[in-house]
Amino acid sequence: MVKDGEEEEGRENEAKLSTGTRDTGKTAMGLPRPPCTSVRLAAAVALLAAALVRPVEPSQGDKEPVYRDCVKQCVRVNCTGVRLKGFESAQPPYMALTGWTCRDDCRYQCMWTTVGLYQAGGYRVPQFHGKWPFARFLCFEEPASALASLLNGLACLLMLLRYRSSVPRHSPMYHTINAFSLVSLNAWFWSTIFHTRDTYLTEKMDYFCATAVILYSIYLCCVRTLGLKRPGVSSMVGVLLILVFTSHVSYLTFVSFDYGYNMLANVTIGMANLLWWLCWCWQNRRTLPYWWKCGAVVLLLHGLALLELLDFPPLLWVFDAHAVWHLSTIPVHVLFYSFLIDDSLFLLNTEKLGVKVE
Repeated sequence: MVKDGEEEEGRENEAKLSTGTRDTGKTAMGLPRPPCTSVRLAAAVALLAAALVRPVEPSQGDKEPVYRDCVKQCVRVNCTGVRLKGFESAQPPYMALTGWTCRDDCRYQCMWTTVGLYQAGGYRVPQFHGKWPFARFLCFEEPASALASLLNGLACLLMLLRYRSSVPRHSPMYHTINAFSLVSLNAWFWSTIFHTRDTYLTEKMDYFCATAVILYSIYLCCVRTLGLKRPGVSSMVGVLLILVFTSHVSYLTFVSFDYGYNMLANVTIGMANLLWWLCWCWQNRRTLPYWWKCGAVVLLLHGLALLELLDFPPLLWVFDAHAVWHLSTIPVHVLFYSFLIDDSLFLLNTEKLGVKVE
């Protein structure tokens, strides 16, 4: 049976939590200080070591006094002296190699303590440090998103191998498409790492590599629509895109890592990419029987990105809107590379026949 003192403390916790706000950005004031349990060993891994702490704007969850007090008490009790040595000696090697510390584990445990209080009081689950609470599984901090990123990378790799086996090397677009595939593989690699272990470095690499894919898609479109007849034009566009990418990365790195600016920049270049490809599809709809594949791909990719707007707490503490978005893009690789194969073979045949490419 629960002791009377514990029952009274539970009622006090719920009463104080109810004074907070449900869906506003304000912190729920007056939360009690819960007893902080011993640090439990949790498994989480990324493929980089000694990464820095990710600086993000505070969220409702990590602004709560109950969370902050819990972390302070947990660190004071478990992350010094003999207990710290015990934690480090019992810590799995993959956790140590990827920079997981006693303080990180305290934050993880205290996050769930706070989530439990919110749920007990009937409040909406809050975010912590700019993210929803996720249940770590084995070596993954965000298991569904990490797995989805890995599967996207594997799909891209398999379709690239299929492209290479189906299209001769002397096809006009062969090398440009191979380079685009490598840029995409690099982006999915860093996306997998970022969702496995979210740090200052992995976040930047994920964001920068995603931007590189969009910019290279514009270059791919430029080469296909203009560069085959006017190589000088595609070269100048390529230089311009490199300057844009360099400026973008420099601003986010040395001036301000502005999430709003990054989103606006990616939406802008993404819309330019979308419109350029759709114009090409429309112009060639009567002459290229496979044009619909390209149109479907660009519309699907931009349409599926709207899933990001469905921002909800993770289902089963694993599947959030971002994970669903990544999972939904896996089949798109098959259709995209089917288009690239058809188009590359078409260009090769027209080159042999001496037909002018449009």
